[in-house]
Amino acid sequence: MVQSAPSLLYVNPTSGNDSGTGAQNSPFKTITRALKQAASGTRIQLSTGTYQDTSGEIFPLVIPAGVVVLGNEATKGQGILIQGSGRTLSPTFAGQNITIRMENNAQLRGVTVTNPVSRGTAVWIESTNPVVANCTFTQCLREGVFATGTAKPTVIDNVAVQNSANGFSIVRDAKGEWRGNVCRDTGFGFAVGDNAAPLLIGNQLADNRAGVVVGGAARPVLRNNLLERCQQTGLVVLERALPDLGNTQDLGGNIFRSNTQFDIQNSTNLTVICVGNELDLQKLQGPIEIRQADGSVIPTPSPTPTPTPTPTPPGALNDIKGHWAEQFILGLVGQGYISGFPDGSFKPDAPLTRAQYAALIARTFDQDLIRPATNFIDVPPSFWAYNAIIKANRMGFISGFPDNSFRPDQNLTRVQAIVSLVNGLNFTGGVLDVLRYYRDRVPIPDYARDEVATATQRRMVVNYPLLTELNPMRDITRAEVSALIYQALVALSRLPALVSPYIVQVDVPPPLFTDITGHWAAEFIQGLGSQNLISGFEDGSFRPDIGINRAQYAALIVSAFNPTPLRDPIRFSDVPADYWARPAIEQAYRGGFISGFPDGTFKPNDSVLRLQVLLSLVSGLKISPGDVSALSAYDDRNAIPPNAQDEVAAATKARLVVNHPNVRQLNPQRAATRAEVASMVYQGLVRSGRIAAVYSPYIVSV
Repeated sequence: MVQSAPSLLYVNPTSGNDSGTGAQNSPFKTITRALKQAASGTRIQLSTGTYQDTSGEIFPLVIPAGVVVLGNEATKGQGILIQGSGRTLSPTFAGQNITIRMENNAQLRGVTVTNPVSRGTAVWIESTNPVVANCTFTQCLREGVFATGTAKPTVIDNVAVQNSANGFSIVRDAKGEWRGNVCRDTGFGFAVGDNAAPLLIGNQLADNRAGVVVGGAARPVLRNNLLERCQQTGLVVLERALPDLGNTQDLGGNIFRSNTQFDIQNSTNLTVICVGNELDLQKLQGPIEIRQADGSVIPTPSPTPTPTPTPTPPGALNDIKGHWAEQFILGLVGQGYISGFPDGSFKPDAPLTRAQYAALIARTFDQDLIRPATNFIDVPPSFWAYNAIIKANRMGFISGFPDNSFRPDQNLTRVQAIVSLVNGLNFTGGVLDVLRYYRDRVPIPDYARDEVATATQRRMVVNYPLLTELNPMRDITRAEVSALIYQALVALSRLPALVSPYIVQVDVPPPLFTDITGHWAAEFIQGLGSQNLISGFEDGSFRPDIGINRAQYAALIVSAFNPTPLRDPIRFSDVPADYWARPAIEQAYRGGFISGFPDGTFKPNDSVLRLQVLLSLVSGLKISPGDVSALSAYDDRNAIPPNAQDEVAAATKARLVVNHPNVRQLNPQRAATRAEVASMVYQGLVRSGRIAAVYSPYIVSV
């Protein structure tokens, strides 16, 4: 008989004990323990105190479906602090640093949450519909709440204050209701991107850099929000976004007040319709139509430019409206770093010569001069860019060629520009694993690999139209170099970050285990480990190259796939009732992933073979038999038993097979290592849509 979980559990980080019952007079010490005990319908009541790793919490905390974590809603969680961060692998956003992840119908109420690590998010909501209410999110090094996938949360009456990037981020196809929240002293109050279409109603956004920034093809609905005292703009509209600011049947009711630069800045080709909002007609930029409640249009005067230290010349560029790099270009033009041509054009898609690049570098940067001047044979003192070339060279941004030439009229390539900026700014610390993100990484020259990795991790790389295509050897365009230099200035904290779907954002998680750095299967192992689907040993190692027995494999299958029963249980003669893996063996068997032997045994301590792993995944995932012609991918295909060839072909077509070091050697009868099992189980999760795909040259593809 299975005992049901209590409907109310208590947690006290000071007086509690995780060996307790969770009752009011015997509270748990950690939320982690309470969450393991909780079932749908359970309420977890938190006492005043700090919940962090030093008190035993294991992050990220995952609030299961239907579970309520409750602090003190009346005080917005004052005195009840959840502080910490853990890695998670998002199907839509790769590796992330988060404090709390919420499942369907979960609730978080009346707590304060802080994520103090780099790019840390307090609450992560992905394709679920939880409730977050009356909480405070503060001192997070990215944002308070991040919603992605098809999330439809209810986020109401929260406070987000002094977070590094945004109060709330809503991307991909997320929607939901975001009502009555207060956001102060941060970058963007709300950042809405991709195809997100949330309802933002009654939120108070004050003293932020921008109130709401909408990009991609987002279609948010804004009603009765207050956007005031923004350091720049109340509402920024980018790319193909089109916010709903009211209509004659449903007035917007938004109040824009005392914003420094603009109330609304529309940088798209689409007209933003505003009906029934309070704003300053002098603080509008771009195609914006103001209408009265009856639908009649209110004439808008030409806005009086607000004096700023670096104004953008009005009407200076006539060919970048709607261009993917428009905001990057305008950002540099506004700072006086780059300019257009006498005819008013910018020619964003034209290539850039080395001389033009040197001129841009010399205007933008004033680094220390680290080398003596070089007298290039093809750059006479009368050359228009002579001084700029000398300065850029002496700062370390750009060099000449072995024949002492500079070749000023030669076009600059994308990889040359990246290397130039990274070296000139003395940026270091790139992890080569990030290069796997690029589908065309092979052409990256050896001399540039560290620099490209460093630029990627610092969010400097901007790839249009495909994020995963670096095009390293192609001539860089004026638009691309503008984006690259803008992002370098963001990395230096000299310019504010922009919202763009073309900025490459790849996080490299720290190794979960001490012995997988540089291992061929590190990314597979890391991916499973970050989801708590696989574990290592007490000494922190994973031991990727040792074998795995059938009992251990059954435990991994249950952890990864949690299979539902498809057949009646069977009692194996060599698996006693008290055997540690018996529940996992039974569940994996009933789910169709594993079977026993004709003599009624399971042989739990036998090594699992590579062939057995593939047959197990094909059976458990219900993959139809494949065309045996796929077996031509293997030089040792004759070692595959005839009765298993259809299944191995199916596994091959499904990209479940991972062969190291020789991708053409299947080694079907060899005992599988922990690394090999991790990689093939990972591919099974990719096949199931449960985890993000990774690149590996050892995945067999036919």
